[in-house]
Amino acid sequence: MATPRYSSDVEAVDALAQAYQDLRTEIAKVIVGQQEVVKSVLISLFSNGHSLLVGVPGLAKTLLVSTISEVLELDFKRVQFTPDLMPTDITGSEILNDARHFEFNPGPLFANIVLADEINRTPPKTQAALLEAMQERSVTVSGVRHPLPAPFFVLATQNPIEQEGTYPLPEAQLDRFMFNIPLDYPSYEEELAVVRGTTGVTRNSVQHVLSGADILYFQQLVRKIPVSDNVLEYAVKLTGKTRPNTSRAGKDVNEYISWGAGPRASQYLVLGAKCHAAINGKYSPDIEDVQAIANYVLRHRIVRNYKAEAEGVTEEQVIQGLF
Repeated sequence: MATPRYSSDVEAVDALAQAYQDLRTEIAKVIVGQQEVVKSVLISLFSNGHSLLVGVPGLAKTLLVSTISEVLELDFKRVQFTPDLMPTDITGSEILNDARHFEFNPGPLFANIVLADEINRTPPKTQAALLEAMQERSVTVSGVRHPLPAPFFVLATQNPIEQEGTYPLPEAQLDRFMFNIPLDYPSYEEELAVVRGTTGVTRNSVQHVLSGADILYFQQLVRKIPVSDNVLEYAVKLTGKTRPNTSRAGKDVNEYISWGAGPRASQYLVLGAKCHAAINGKYSPDIEDVQAIANYVLRHRIVRNYKAEAEGVTEEQVIQGLF
């Protein structure tokens, strides 16, 4: 971990807020719009969590991730998930070297930022290898454990259309992702700016803002941010409200939800709220910070029933009814 360079945690939080603004400015040189997406990805990165991006093709998911890695001066690898991809294709394998000894050849998981493109297009065995690496921050090949570089951040993408021939992630594995971030089509003005900027010969370059050591330091700082009991209790109660047929569940949850969020949601609500407060220059989160990131944390952790699907009730509508 980086050596603290600040005289106090208050000064460090101010530095994190300024670093966040600098990151946004640099990323905006390449990525037009998508401000909420950029904000959510950076919050999950500073909170040491992984994110799942859900959007149709062509919305600059890969460009966004590569730009963030460039601004952060981090090593970036992209893996295109396909039905024939094997676990060793991403973790690495033992190869016979010139001296006729087996040595480990690292796979694309050995990077600071890994873009797992279309994670639902690869078989469960390969999905499990990725999700194990996300949780353990290491891979095991031929019985030997190999630690992954730090910081380690996985940004997986899913295409919400064309579900034929895909392997949807089970709810237990979706729970490993801190955020589920939806990407929408750009507005007319944003798309105009994208086309104008990408059909010429000029290419905007970005400046490095933070190093890997800075990221590790700020990740520890986010955990040190104090949180009051009422905010902690609010986050846990909010998660409890998503569980049908329990004492805290409301009418909509009992009517439209078959399974609610687990304890990991409460943890990520608090961590995300701490980081959301810090990047906005606050030294402790309040209830509004929890609500600001609740959609991203809870969206993929609640399961709608048939009635909700038949009536067109979305997860977001149910979550908004919990506040």
